[in-house]
Amino acid sequence: MAAVDATAVDPAPPGLSRFLGAIERTGNRLPHPFWLFWILLAITAAASWVMAAAGLRVTDPGTGRSVAVRTVLSTDGAREFLSMIEGNFVTFGPLATVTIVMLGVAVAERAGFFETLARKALARVPATSVVPAVALAGALSKFLSDSAYIVLIPLGAIAFQTVGRSPVLGMIVAFVSINAAGDANPLIAPGDAAFAAMATEAAQTVSPHTVVRPTDNMYFTTVSAVVLAFVITFVVERVLARREHTLMPDDAADATAAPGEGVRPAPGPREIRALKLTGWAALGYWVLIALATLPRHSPLRAADGAIVESPLFDHIALFLSLFFLVIGLVYGRLTRTVAAGRDVPAFMADGLRSIAPLLVIFFAVSQFVALFKWTNIGTFVAVRGADALRELGAPTLILFLVLIVAVAGLNLLITSGQALWALVAPVLVPMLMLLHINPATTMALYRIADSCTNSITPMSTSFILTVGFLQTRKKEAGIGTLVSCTLPVALAMLLAWTLLFVVWWLLGLPLGPGAPVR
Repeated sequence: MAAVDATAVDPAPPGLSRFLGAIERTGNRLPHPFWLFWILLAITAAASWVMAAAGLRVTDPGTGRSVAVRTVLSTDGAREFLSMIEGNFVTFGPLATVTIVMLGVAVAERAGFFETLARKALARVPATSVVPAVALAGALSKFLSDSAYIVLIPLGAIAFQTVGRSPVLGMIVAFVSINAAGDANPLIAPGDAAFAAMATEAAQTVSPHTVVRPTDNMYFTTVSAVVLAFVITFVVERVLARREHTLMPDDAADATAAPGEGVRPAPGPREIRALKLTGWAALGYWVLIALATLPRHSPLRAADGAIVESPLFDHIALFLSLFFLVIGLVYGRLTRTVAAGRDVPAFMADGLRSIAPLLVIFFAVSQFVALFKWTNIGTFVAVRGADALRELGAPTLILFLVLIVAVAGLNLLITSGQALWALVAPVLVPMLMLLHINPATTMALYRIADSCTNSITPMSTSFILTVGFLQTRKKEAGIGTLVSCTLPVALAMLLAWTLLFVVWWLLGLPLGPGAPVR
């Protein structure tokens, strides 16, 4: 892939260019998330000293007890918190869930299953279906993690070029689908496990027995994936298609560009056969799980026979990991990408290396979350914030809209979805729980706000990566090129997804198994 050309012409209007420049300068001043959470920990420690000295306290609505803010900046406080540091990290919920799920996902990914599935889905797509096909492929690509951009953006170019449309537009559609619609997905991935674990940590500051599961938004995200694919298709065909002539590739660049950057446009016969047999294996796995769950006294059920409140759903990360291990082994053996048993632990280790940066951030996040909880600042802010919202008397849906707009704005600067959720969940989840809002509902609202602005911020590494991809086909493409195409899609998705949630809320539909919206 060609390097990003700093001299590329930016076709954006001067006002937009200044706006983007301001965002980029502001964002560049933010520290790495690892250091950001240590800075926040220091601020929390200082705030705890001031608040404790002022004798601030509230009544915990969960227990009825009076809870005072306590400070870590005292001999006893520092001694107690220092004794908790190792435990804070080891018991941090997302650490275990992400690690367990990744063990299975890594085998399926390194065996080539996800890449082949993506290539199969986008091969020989009809001209009338190329936009929704690429959009759906992007929305379903979250298991590929960051490699989704490497695999699907070139494939989007190939799919569009095959039907006589601009490959540059195909790249843009793939990018906005991966980046903005990634949280609208019918499947459960490691990110969902991490989101749910962080929400559980936050919710238990109010209700110690509350558990948020990775499946708690599954119904909502499944419908959202279809809705957003339609929205992307509508905006692309009605708005971006009118500018498609400006996105045609340079003749020289198009002639010399390596199609798909070495990724074949369609899988071969052996891979297709392997995909079919792997599909049967996947179906068989879940049939066996369903059959094992049927007996009332099954160990996968709760002691009282419940299914939703059961080991199956409470420990879904384990079953997901085993699922991906099975499909990775089946596909790998059929395609010979898994040649021997020793390949499996090697793939797992490789997968864990890929999330090592996330684990490093988790160490900082776990200490911040633990201190925030230990000082009782979270409880204090949640109770006082909930009281203030009650006094305002604003309708619940208005509060939701304010939350979406605020988080969407923060997401322009803090582009890591998990880092931003770790920052806002300790406040938003308890505060809204005190207003009788289910944590699963707060998590769904966060998904809407987090996803839709990802494709318009130059602070995202995937954004800059995509600009580089565009320049392999169109040399003068720049930040303005990408923003001018993604902005209308992002705004349309934000509006449509918010409206979908409002309808969902008014109808009182469950967000997932055992997860009511209100």
